[in-house]
Amino acid sequence: MGAARPRNLIFDAGALVALEKGDQKIRALLALAVRHDARIVIPAGVVAQVWRDGARQARLARFLASPSVTIDVLDSQSARACGILCGKSKTSDVVEASLLVSAARHGGVIVTSDPKDLRRLAGKPQLPWNRDGRAWVGYEARTRGLPR
Repeated sequence: MGAARPRNLIFDAGALVALEKGDQKIRALLALAVRHDARIVIPAGVVAQVWRDGARQARLARFLASPSVTIDVLDSQSARACGILCGKSKTSDVVEASLLVSAARHGGVIVTSDPKDLRRLAGKPQLPWNRDGRAWVGYEARTRGLPR
């Protein structure tokens, strides 16, 4: 039996904003991910939510260019999977749905500071990381019925 495959981390907009602000908890989580060869996956829509000006977002620009970061595109198959999730949950937030689709596709855990919207799409969170009143929550994608 080989070693367990590292779990990838799927970052939402809140995680990227925290990273941009130099949040120590996110930096520690990234250091742990790098140490365990985990990839950081960011849906393209999440990048669009936070990107404003590369000249003023140097830390974020460097992070997004890192070899450990994958920007997950919203292709036709992913878009349909997002639509299915939104339809089943009676929501319309395609970017939130894309977090779950990316987690299903890449075998990852979603890192979010605001689990409310994800809860509507995915149900109860798993792997809670409660930190000083600020809950970074990990969601494992429920992949049943979602195309990869």
